[in-house]
Amino acid sequence: MSQATEIRAKAPHFAVNRNDLVRELSLALGAVERRSTIPILQHVKLEASDFGHLAITATDLEIGITSQCEATVKAPGCATLPAKRLLDYIRLLPDEAAEIKFTDTWWSTITAGRARTRIAGMSVESFPELPTPGETRHTIPLRQLARLIQQTQYAISIEESRFTLNGALLEAEGDHLRMVATDGHRLTLAEIPATDVKIEGKQLVPRKALQGIVRLAGISAADATVEFAADENHLFFSVGDRILTVRRLTGNFPDYARVLPKQFSGTAVVNRQEMKDALNRVRNFADERSRAVTLTVNGDSIQVASKSTETGESEDSVAAEITGEGLTIGFNADYLFDFLGATDSEKVTLHTKDSNSPMQLTPANGDGRYLCVIMPQRV
Repeated sequence: MSQATEIRAKAPHFAVNRNDLVRELSLALGAVERRSTIPILQHVKLEASDFGHLAITATDLEIGITSQCEATVKAPGCATLPAKRLLDYIRLLPDEAAEIKFTDTWWSTITAGRARTRIAGMSVESFPELPTPGETRHTIPLRQLARLIQQTQYAISIEESRFTLNGALLEAEGDHLRMVATDGHRLTLAEIPATDVKIEGKQLVPRKALQGIVRLAGISAADATVEFAADENHLFFSVGDRILTVRRLTGNFPDYARVLPKQFSGTAVVNRQEMKDALNRVRNFADERSRAVTLTVNGDSIQVASKSTETGESEDSVAAEITGEGLTIGFNADYLFDFLGATDSEKVTLHTKDSNSPMQLTPANGDGRYLCVIMPQRV
């Protein structure tokens, strides 16, 4: 029996800082399958080693997260506990060390100060083993990657039948790193300079993995980097001792370059916050199914309007710097609102051709390459 196998067969006993455990369990919860009919997938694996740390692992078979925190290990071993129940309880404990001890029947006793609780666990025998990253890795600044995700993930399709659109395309071209997402009605593209990054081919990254990367960025240092690796079936994103493993999406991402408009007949530059506020007021009266609003670009303003036979009607206007001819065009209000919330530019530019052509939105400050293309809608 190998040392790793021997440890897995033992009931662990360890003490860990309550705040450290809450942080890592919160991260792991993003990979827990809460509605699964397989009980073990609702659990988190806790592995205490002789090296003075606790390894925490969760997976829903699509993504997996492994992280570590320092621990006082009194008996090395490995067991599982229900992830959400454990996290909910640990959060309520006083800010001091929590001691967790398992029996041979996988019941745990958790002690912290005067608090003492028993939680039923499970053996790790049926817990899935996660693959390990290969040797070929590429380093990406974590905050930059998280920013790309935040600028594009809202356009990922939520329709499970369109599985090639259930993620975002990550690719490097020349000295730039690019991420693209689309649901067939809108497309977002964000790009940053990345001279030292060389991604092998185009990688289609599932939505859950993107959400996991953003969570990693939220608990990591500002200058943290992520090491990217891939094999035939999985993608790996490593930040220090934390590893996010994700099963590859199959299929080909659409040729997004064909969707990008080639020419425009006019532009309108508006204050982002003013446009967002006006749109937010008006969209409350949009049809619940189509979410349609009309934009009338004319003179020195953009009029935003919506009408519903069930809820009423509303209109508002925003001052704009307009070039080219005016027009009236309809769009899904939520699509515009998502873009306005994802950029922090003071002003944004609306690029238009005619009432039947897609509209392109970009930050007006020209900081990097970021755009959103939205298909028009009949109103």
